This record gives sequence, C-alpha cells and structure tokens, in this order.
Amino acid sequence: MSWALLLGLLGALLLLLLLSRRRTRRPGEPPLDLGSIPWLGHALEFGKDAASFLTRMKKKHGDIFTVRVGGRYVTVLLDPHSYDAVVWQPRTKLDFHTYAVFLMERIFDVQLPHSSPGDEKAKMKPTLHRDLQALTDAMYTNLLTVLLGDTTEEAGGWREMGLLDFSYSCLLRAGYLTLYGVEALPRTQESQAQDRAHSADVFHTFRQLDLLLPKLARGSLSVGDKDRACQVKDRLWKLLSPARLATRAHRSRWLESYLLHLEETGVAEAMQARAMVLQLWATQGNMGPAAFWLLLFLLKNPEALAAVRGELEQLLSRAEQPISQMTTLPQKVLDSMPVLDSVLSESLRLTAAPFITREVVVDLALPMADGREFSLRRGDRLLLFPFLSPQKDPEIYTDPEVFKYNRFLNSDGSEKKDFYKDGKRLKSYSLPWGAGHNQCVGKAYAINSIKQFVFLVLGHFELELINPDVEIPEFDLSRYGFGLMQPEHDVPVRYRVRP
Repeated sequence: MSWALLLGLLGALLLLLLLSRRRTRRPGEPPLDLGSIPWLGHALEFGKDAASFLTRMKKKHGDIFTVRVGGRYVTVLLDPHSYDAVVWQPRTKLDFHTYAVFLMERIFDVQLPHSSPGDEKAKMKPTLHRDLQALTDAMYTNLLTVLLGDTTEEAGGWREMGLLDFSYSCLLRAGYLTLYGVEALPRTQESQAQDRAHSADVFHTFRQLDLLLPKLARGSLSVGDKDRACQVKDRLWKLLSPARLATRAHRSRWLESYLLHLEETGVAEAMQARAMVLQLWATQGNMGPAAFWLLLFLLKNPEALAAVRGELEQLLSRAEQPISQMTTLPQKVLDSMPVLDSVLSESLRLTAAPFITREVVVDLALPMADGREFSLRRGDRLLLFPFLSPQKDPEIYTDPEVFKYNRFLNSDGSEKKDFYKDGKRLKSYSLPWGAGHNQCVGKAYAINSIKQFVFLVLGHFELELINPDVEIPEFDLSRYGFGLMQPEHDVPVRYRVRP
C-alpha cells in the first residue's frame, strides 16, 4: 500500500471520527450552527470579521444561538434585556476568571497562581474611587507636561502627525506618568523633559506590542512576529521592573497597593514586571483610541465641534483664571459638560466592541427577559456582544451607523437615559465599559482623562484635518473583542498652539 493511499485512509478515518462525534441540539437548547468545516466550524468567519458573522447568525437564528468555533461551542446572546441574567451570575455558575487567566498568560506571559482577576479588581476598586480626584489632578498636570512640552520642544508653526498616534501617545504617556510616577519632585524643566523622553520610550515600545495583541491572543504569530514580540516584551519588562519603578517619584497609591498585593502573594520580581505591563495595557490601552474616534467625529462634524467648543467657552468664561493658568480641572467642571458627555457616549457606542465572556461551569437554565428559558451545557462558553445589540440595534437607535453628537441629550440639555427595545425601557443601552462583576473599575478615571485631554486640545490648539474630505477609516477587524476598535490606518492632522 502506498504512503499516499495510507495517508488518505487515515484522513478519511479521522474525518469519520470527527463526524461521528458531531454535536446535536438537545431539547431546550439554543439553535445550533456547526458550520461546514469539521472541528473548525465557523472559526475562520468569526476570526475574519466577528461583527458581520454574528449579524448573519442573528438574522438566521434570532438573539440566542450556539456556534462551533475551533472545537469550542460558543453560545451567543444578543438580547440586551437578558444581559443581567448573565453578568451578575456567581462564578460557581458562569466564570470569567478562567478565560481572563488564559489571555493573561498567552498575551502577557503573566502567571499569578495565588491571585484572581476578580480579587484584584475588588482590591483596586476602592483605591481608584477614593483617589479619583488626586488621579484626575495628576493626569491634568501630566497631560500639560506631554502636550505643551512636546510642542514647545518642536519648532514653531504647524506640526503634522496621525490623529491616532497623537491621541494614543499623549494619553498613554500622561497616564503612565500619573500611575507609575514621574522623574522627580519638585518638578523642574529638566525633570519634565526627562519625563517626556522616558514616557515616549514607554509608549513607542508598548505600541509595538499593542499592534501584535490580536495575533498574540489568537496564537497566530508568524516566526518573525514571535521574535519581535519577545524583544518588545523584554524591553517593556525592563522599563517597568519593580526596581526601576522604585526610583520614581509621586507614584499613585493604586500602584503602591498593587505592588504590595503582588509581594504579599509571593510573586517574584520578574513576574511583577510582567504584571506591570499587563496593567499598563488594562489601564491605558483604550483611552487613546477612544479619544482618536471622538476627535475625528468632531473634526468631520462642524456642528458637533461648534457645540463642544461653545460648551467649553462657557465653562472658561465662568472660570476664575484663563486656561493658560489652570493647574487642575475640578470634578464639578468635568461634571458640567453634558454636550461633551453625549459626544463621548455616542463615539463609544459606535466604536467600543468588547466581548463579554463567561465559561459555563455547570449545566444551567438561562432565563430570558421574554419568559423563554434555554439550557446551557457545562464546558461551553457564553458570549455577549453589546456592539451589535444594543449599540448598533436600529430598533433602539435611529440610523445606528450615523454619528449624532446630541443622541444622548434630552431637549432640555440633560442626559438622555431612556431607550427602548420591544416596547420596554432598556437598563443597559450601551456597554463600552463591560458589565456586571467585570465592569471596568477605572471607568471614572478614564472618562475624566479623555475629557481633560479634549478640553486641553481644543483649548490650547488649533487642530484640523490635513484633508478635510478624508473618509472615516474602516475598523481593523482583528480588534473585535478587545475593547475600543482601532482604525485600519491613521488619519493625518495638523495642529499648533493657539496664538
């Protein structure tokens, strides 16, 4: 018997084995769609464009269904009225810890056997909330250091760069200085210049890792990408090592408490450095892209830009000092920006696309808001995708693909919170920050940071598109599931300090 024939028979036997183990839908379970490729199922379609694939599945099966993806069975729930039945379930039934730990190790090489993501969030939440004003004040100072310092060091006149690079760089660098500390206190021109140089090094190195993140998560790195990822990680671990961070001044209490937590749980210094890189991504990885989309929508919508500028000018007219002399932006001022709040909410609605996942720990019945009940199998994965519903649902939002800066404003200028589906008011009408037990604990800090950045950019700079007719870029489809989407390509802008 020839080798070709023998391999063919083995392949056929393997295929028969796979087909004989085909899963069938049991009574009470969601619709099951296995796909046409044994074992892989819909993995290729899902990986190529998750939003388009899940939209097609929803049209075919409704708002709950199970698909096979790379040997796993994933039940997808797209009814926002029913999300609470998932996100508040205890870990003994629906667990987010297992998948989070898997991604921590696969992307960041972090192993924390005596800790859990849920426990860490519970420890960090009080610190972030208690120190919100201190973090906000520090962020304002560091944004000034990065924004105005970079401009001062450049020659006068217009400066050109990509809007994503501009937004991401400024926010991550300022956020890094806020949480991880500055060069020295009291601050001098020399120490601020060192802060700008060091934070730029951190950002450019981090950005190289961020660009590889989807491939890292999916285990699809090429040989060259693997080598590059190893080099970048090694560089970041050195930049964020505990020994190096110990020399920095004005470190946040969040950082101090997190490092103490790692030490108390017996984590070695080398692993602490890896955890620091993970936390840099977790705390800073979405603010820059969020600010990019917000500014781009404003630059493409003159009415929206005028409304935001008008609101900021009103606030400045009531301020005790001009913007050039401001050293902080009080919380009461940040809370008095309903137009900017609506713009941020609308921008996030259009561009925030995280997966909310749970591992099904035990066989259970999932109650739907409409009274139906579906059986879930132990070992399957449950996925919510708020980007499709509620955020892009035409029943909830008129013209859901269109940016409308005042979509989240009532006619009297107050925040609009009443949105409906199937005639019922939605509790969750947009979920850019996650939900339930694993909602982003740094939400308030992130919102304050983005709003301060926009305030400073519009207040201190003239900012414009180099090509006013440029199209809003398509998404980098590989980023679905990781939070804020990023564009396929950057958008060139130019800016200069206002005279």
